[in-house]
Amino acid sequence: MLNNLQMEIIELKKEKNAIILAHNYQTGDVQEIADFVGDSLELCIKASHITESDLVVFCGVDFMAETAAILNPQKKILIPDREAECPMAHMLPADAVRRAREKYPDAAVVLYVNTLAEAKAEADILCTSSNAAAVVESLNEDEILFGPDMNLAWYVSQKSDKMIIPIPEEGHCYVHKMFHEGDIYFLRENYPDAVLLVHPECDPEVQDEADEVLSTGGMIRYVVESNKETFIIGTEVDLVTRLKRENPDKTIIPLLSEAICKTMKLHTLDKVKNSLLNEDFKVNVDAVIADKARKSVERMLAVSTPK
Repeated sequence: MLNNLQMEIIELKKEKNAIILAHNYQTGDVQEIADFVGDSLELCIKASHITESDLVVFCGVDFMAETAAILNPQKKILIPDREAECPMAHMLPADAVRRAREKYPDAAVVLYVNTLAEAKAEADILCTSSNAAAVVESLNEDEILFGPDMNLAWYVSQKSDKMIIPIPEEGHCYVHKMFHEGDIYFLRENYPDAVLLVHPECDPEVQDEADEVLSTGGMIRYVVESNKETFIIGTEVDLVTRLKRENPDKTIIPLLSEAICKTMKLHTLDKVKNSLLNEDFKVNVDAVIADKARKSVERMLAVSTPK
């Protein structure tokens, strides 16, 4: 049952003709008042199809809200807390992409959607964790500059014969770097029949121990479709929150309960209400950068099939 604040937000959405988009890593109470909850690819696709709403409140980190703004230049995109930044996205500024191009002039540049708009504008095409391998295989080039996550780059290298060159060399998600083999061994002993699902931002040795390596959207679909009853989930803890809510008949266990993205948690119900009420913290992307970045996003969407 929704609480009073959640009901107020739902009424405000109607008054403002607004839509709320939320990432799977938002807290459960924010997920419950969102019009759509998804992973990066699903949110990109949803953002590209916004037609009826005048106002979009994006409960995610900065690069996600920027992508929504890039795809909807005529709409007002708001982020409830402007400090909600993705540390990994900030590891790859635009000038680093340009330097890599100079070093590898024959390579195509595939950037994870987890990048800032200025970096997206330097890419040939974008990808997400769910479509990275398919995006790489869609290109003619044999050398691929891939950033900013080195573990996703490693994952793609296992799926492709192309040379995958990570930029920067040590780009990573601090949350997914928390997982270790020891966490897996402990839970495997306690839940021997459990299926282990991990995210491709995890270290290679963690991916090697998994039953499946999937995006958050892929994990959701896997749990729903599987006839198994117990799952260990190796990603941010609030995906577990969603999985438990949507699969009450199954046992969902976090691989590590401390795997929390602090910046994702900056968005609270109070801040979402303020965002709707006062329309604070509009997301602005330079028009020239947005036009260049939009081409990379749209090229990704043209070859994307969620997995």
